[in-house]
Amino acid sequence: MMAPVCISAPAKINLHLEVLGLRDDGFHELAMVMQSIDLTDELECENTADGMLSLSCNQSGLSCGDDNLIMRAARLLRERSGFGELGARMHLNKRIPIGAGLAGGSSDGAAALVGLNTLWGLGLGASQLESLAADLGSDMPFCIAGGTQLCFGRGERLEVLPEVSVPMGVLLVKDPSISVSTPWAYAECKRERFHHYLVGESAFEQRREALRTSAWLRPLQIEAPPPLRNDLQAVVAPQNSSVRKALELLESLPGHLRVGMSGSGPSCFALFPDFTTAEQASQRSAELFEAEGLHAWCCSLLPHGVKLAA
Repeated sequence: MMAPVCISAPAKINLHLEVLGLRDDGFHELAMVMQSIDLTDELECENTADGMLSLSCNQSGLSCGDDNLIMRAARLLRERSGFGELGARMHLNKRIPIGAGLAGGSSDGAAALVGLNTLWGLGLGASQLESLAADLGSDMPFCIAGGTQLCFGRGERLEVLPEVSVPMGVLLVKDPSISVSTPWAYAECKRERFHHYLVGESAFEQRREALRTSAWLRPLQIEAPPPLRNDLQAVVAPQNSSVRKALELLESLPGHLRVGMSGSGPSCFALFPDFTTAEQASQRSAELFEAEGLHAWCCSLLPHGVKLAA
């Protein structure tokens, strides 16, 4: 049997999240820029001889049952492999906050695909794994590819962007007692913004092309930082005081470049010119964050998604 493997599963932030309209399948058509950051979970996988799949986690509040994306990914990969006797014992070391708009669950599921593909010697390539990932969740193909990507459709259609060469830092904050339902956020967006929705593939493609050719994307620059559009922020923040407070506090920090919410929230973040500046801002504001019940993380941008740990 192959030796156990360990996979690093990074979180993501949204540098751009634009809700274009409704697709024929009822999902929202999106135009996004996602960025991997070095806030990571770790998934350890080892073979078992009994054909069983099992998962444990360092956080007791996280379900390790069949509803977990790691278990769903493992079952799907085994089913598609045609080797029903394959088994694995998996353990998740969780650091990415849960229900935070950071794709932590999706990244963990992507890590299972990458790790078990290696552990079981299946030899699937990145494009095959991304295709499997798309069957499980809209963010999961990005979590495999990672780095800086344009994400279209439901988020599963990827177009790679130039690798980030600037040392931007990220100061991320979240109230651990608060989570936001992604389906609720999109339902609210539809209710409040439906009159702004575009209709039809031609209109969608015009907005995709406008994003593709945005000057701030090629490449990311400290001198012209991302404008950080997030259409869900406009509907989540008015109904979530912790998001409003997080955005207000981040906006007050000297030296920040931009402030925004990630995904459907409630995590919010500020971009800084480098990691050191972000860390200094976090240290200076530690008492303010604590008073508002906010946890903080300082991160750097990553050029990759899930990968085997060294």
